[in-house]
Amino acid sequence: MFGKFVPIICITVLVACNQRPDNQERSSLTSISPPTARSSSLPHLESAPDGNLYLSWVEQTPEYAALKYSILDEGSWSEPEPIASGKNWFVNWADYPMVTANSKGEMVAHYLAKSSAGTYSYDVNLAFRQNEYWNGPIIAHDDHTPTEHGFVTMLPLPDDRFQLVWLDGRNTGSDEGGSEGDHEGGHQGAMTLRTAVFDSEGNKSEEFELDNKTCDCCQTTGALTSEGPVVMYRDRSDAEVRDISIVRFTDGIWTEPKTVSEDIWNIAACPVNGPRADAIGNTLGVAWFTAANNFPEVKVIFSTDGGRSFADPISIDNMNPLGRVDLGLLNDTTGVVSWMGRKGSEAIIRAEKVYLNGQRGERITVAESSEARSSGFPQMEMHNGKVYFAWTGTEAGEKVIKTAVWD
Repeated sequence: MFGKFVPIICITVLVACNQRPDNQERSSLTSISPPTARSSSLPHLESAPDGNLYLSWVEQTPEYAALKYSILDEGSWSEPEPIASGKNWFVNWADYPMVTANSKGEMVAHYLAKSSAGTYSYDVNLAFRQNEYWNGPIIAHDDHTPTEHGFVTMLPLPDDRFQLVWLDGRNTGSDEGGSEGDHEGGHQGAMTLRTAVFDSEGNKSEEFELDNKTCDCCQTTGALTSEGPVVMYRDRSDAEVRDISIVRFTDGIWTEPKTVSEDIWNIAACPVNGPRADAIGNTLGVAWFTAANNFPEVKVIFSTDGGRSFADPISIDNMNPLGRVDLGLLNDTTGVVSWMGRKGSEAIIRAEKVYLNGQRGERITVAESSEARSSGFPQMEMHNGKVYFAWTGTEAGEKVIKTAVWD
């Protein structure tokens, strides 16, 4: 699932169409001491319906990998709790595990484990927590093919079940012939997008194919609107246009895929750069990266009808950004977008407020970073009116997770 992404250099510098009223960067960011050990990476933040903010991450040794989590408690992270560990996990920089909970505090987590000796054959494994014990693993899909499955989105539903969405390689036929730099080389069929609903005990229902041809290795995303769940992902046309599409669950059925915004990015391999979204009521925001016409850009778009229609996209960064975006809504008029941009020759994690009327607000620098895969995908989450960040840095040559809050 790791398509070849040739670095693109933006030669022409354009002024963004939507200038911020205040162009000065600020630094009202407070560090939070992380609960993680060294050799930790792949952080994920989740503000769940039970009222908690969860931080999950992976710790690795040469022998095994382990998924752990912590809960924010009065501004500090609780002692880490283990979820699962194994020697046969598939751990990579772009496909991070995660944990969430329903309104009852019943939890579900996912991670990837190898399904055969093939380089890129692995399954989505689920673990469910009830009464202080983790049960599982349960494999999310039942095709039993030694192919790629991953890039999961998990949404707690109002009835306390969980909507899962994942990229599914059952039609690709074989994982041979590809490599991490050209991950589509051995595919005989297309990657698909599938969804299913799980209860808190791991019982599956309502499995459905959402799209029969998608980009192979960009993260999926989703949000819960007043009408139901919506899912965004990088699509793939027969002409290799890989723009962002949306499917919506409304009136008891899933809609046909619809393009969110026509960038018309024609690229013959996966850019490993998926969208992120959030919703409050029927206000929906989506952030994504595109490099259509060899012009790298981070964009945000809003909908006020649950994704049926969208306003014009807002250009956030068109000065050769790397992407790796995230987005959250503070309220139904104000969003925050984070992304990995550039400052001179260095990579930098930035965040900025953006409004439904197209105006742009305060921008902050979260941290200096690196465009290397080891830096992963920075995470951002809204919780109780504050903006929380988690990212992978380095100390003394080892990967470490760092966290901070912007309020």
